[in-house]
Amino acid sequence: MTRFVTESRLSTSEFHAAVMALSPKVAVFDCDGTLWSGDAGSGFMQWTIETGLVSREAADWIDARYRGYLRGQVSELEICGEMVQMYQRLHEDEMRRAAKIYFESRIEQKIFPEMRALVEELRSGGVELWTVSSTNNWVIEEAVRGFGIPAERVLAACVEVRDGVVTDTILDVPTDEGKAIALRRARVTAPDAVFGNSVHDAAMLEMARRAFPVNPTPGLVERSAQEGWAVYYPVSVEPK
Repeated sequence: MTRFVTESRLSTSEFHAAVMALSPKVAVFDCDGTLWSGDAGSGFMQWTIETGLVSREAADWIDARYRGYLRGQVSELEICGEMVQMYQRLHEDEMRRAAKIYFESRIEQKIFPEMRALVEELRSGGVELWTVSSTNNWVIEEAVRGFGIPAERVLAACVEVRDGVVTDTILDVPTDEGKAIALRRARVTAPDAVFGNSVHDAAMLEMARRAFPVNPTPGLVERSAQEGWAVYYPVSVEPK
């Protein structure tokens, strides 16, 4: 039997008004699919392979692992960690230069104007802004710099860097419940507004005084209907 899910959908004006009605002091954002369209994590992985930043050995390894992920044989947590570990033995300054080039050439034009405007209004109003992502910290820190969000408020997938060299020692991979754990570790325990686009954001959406699913995946649409969360689609991705 086909299951139909009816979503409660906000217009842009309703979405903006709902956020501002909270008079939020703390707001938390997922990044990929929420602040911009697409997946910067897998995109950066492919781009660094194409540009030759990583060795052929590392490229072949992560390609096999990613194919396993797509087949359901590798978990979300595992692949997100391995997509940072693949850069072991490279220098961090190389990673930051690469992240800047990648962001400017592949991601910046995909930022949702409505979300950029909302973040700017919140930031200008003194709201404490955080981002939580399972994409690597180099890409996310570069990407949210233009939103005025400092690196110390970025919780992203990361590994230990020793003497300027990337290692394979994982420090954090915020996904699923790990996103909520990362926020609590940062002493963000009761955010006023949380924005996310997938079921991997559900745990941190549940923490919010009000949850805002943005550009939701089908799984999050279903979860939102169950939870009574009204969803929002930026104009460029709004279903017809």
